[in-house]
Amino acid sequence: MNLNNFESKSAQEILQWTISTYGKKAGLASSFGMEDMILIDLLSKLEGEVTIFTLDTGRLHEETYEVMERARSKYGITITAYFPDKTGIEILQKSKGFFSFRESIENRKECCTIRKIDPLNRALSRLDAWITGLRRDQGLTRVDVKKVAEDENHNTMIKINPLADWSLAMVEEYIKTNDVPVNALHKKNYPSIGCAPCTRSVDKGEDIRSGRWWWENAEHKECGLHPKN
Repeated sequence: MNLNNFESKSAQEILQWTISTYGKKAGLASSFGMEDMILIDLLSKLEGEVTIFTLDTGRLHEETYEVMERARSKYGITITAYFPDKTGIEILQKSKGFFSFRESIENRKECCTIRKIDPLNRALSRLDAWITGLRRDQGLTRVDVKKVAEDENHNTMIKINPLADWSLAMVEEYIKTNDVPVNALHKKNYPSIGCAPCTRSVDKGEDIRSGRWWWENAEHKECGLHPKN
């Protein structure tokens, strides 16, 4: 299978191929941002199902939980939530406090590992492929994203990014045209939404990832879920 052949395929074609090839052994890793909501909407219009899961870090915005519930209700989907290890969180907060992630990149990555990466690895251990809402114009760390690629960071499982070549304008137009539910924070200038303490609104003209870990340089703004191979 030549994975480069998918670069000319539409998001719908890629998602239908994913369903046909992997079924529920493919999982959409959803943070319920705009892109993930589009993927849920697209999947609802195709034949077959995939698994839909989320990483509940314990520090999400209330608005994120609200859009999760709207998605569950509107599309009739089952959402599997993966939580951090309780002992790991208790040790981290007892030893370093509640905002250690702002003290250094190492501390921030430690928190991301406990709250996100470890739960992701548990989720992916049950799957053969995972779907994300990554787009190439989301920031410096994502410009080389392929639509379909082997993910060497997870035992060469297949990583599928159907919206890789979509622009922000395409995302916004799809949402408007198809009446897709979105996180209320998007209307408050939160283009990228993660944990509440690590996310802020952005000013006009700022990079869309500038509201994530805003105290760090742009080249470090990944939590580890999507490292470059």
